[in-house]
Amino acid sequence: MTAGGVFVTGATGFIGKHLVAHLKNNIGIDAITVLSRNQHPEFKTILCDLQINSVPNDALFGIDTIYHLAGYAHDLRDDSSLNHLYQKINVDATVQFAELAVVSGVKNFVFISSVKAGGTEVTGRCMTEEDQFEPEGIYGRTKREAELKLLNISNHSDMRVSIIRSSLVYGRGVKGNLSLMQEGIRKGWFPPLPEVNNRRSMIHVDNLINALVFVSEDERTNGEIFIASDNHPYSSREIYEASCLIMGKPIPKWYLPKIFFDILSIFSNRLRYKFAKLFDNEHYSSKKLILLGYRAKRSLTD
Repeated sequence: MTAGGVFVTGATGFIGKHLVAHLKNNIGIDAITVLSRNQHPEFKTILCDLQINSVPNDALFGIDTIYHLAGYAHDLRDDSSLNHLYQKINVDATVQFAELAVVSGVKNFVFISSVKAGGTEVTGRCMTEEDQFEPEGIYGRTKREAELKLLNISNHSDMRVSIIRSSLVYGRGVKGNLSLMQEGIRKGWFPPLPEVNNRRSMIHVDNLINALVFVSEDERTNGEIFIASDNHPYSSREIYEASCLIMGKPIPKWYLPKIFFDILSIFSNRLRYKFAKLFDNEHYSSKKLILLGYRAKRSLTD
């Protein structure tokens, strides 16, 4: 763990909360600074709203390592009216922040991206960092644009830039579709899923935190992109059964056949999108990160 100051953006988000808790246990509160729109109850806070403001010029004094987690990732797939927010936060603010980090003498800049930046998965293929296609949607496109600009900054400065493309994150406190599934199982309205033998890469939040810290400390990660996952794909049925166990509910011995969901998809574009996310393949390899010595310690079956 670095001995210098550490700066975290997105510290109040799901991943950020786990990261600062980890850092607090390893380097102490005094070494941590966070960027937030509101004063953080524990850590030194630089008040800044990235939708409106630039990071203050003196914010990074004494900082050695930055974890840039802040981003705009709402599930608003086709809402073009929000494109400017994706561009402003995911690209413009990231680049401005990295340029300030270079001027301020920051040694390590870790950027959390997404597997969406690599483009749509090719059917039947376990995607790697070398499989670069046109990203789907404004979120993936802006994450990819930020990646390219950060790599250019890395090539023209002494600051080490490392990029983690995270697969779907799960763990205590998660929100989004996984939380919705668990809540539905708890209340009894989420239907038992069939086994369709799809492959979905996910990562436990503790594994992701370890990956972020790992790349921040290894000089071989400079100017590189790494996919982070549990390195074990899960089917939608496995995710459903694990959620039942988490909720303390018995796993039903019956299930709704896949054709039931296909029929419902005919009547709603929103349902078609949701069911596609539920049953499609999204399989990614973390081999590149593993070859450097990283190991995932948690899994869904824990």
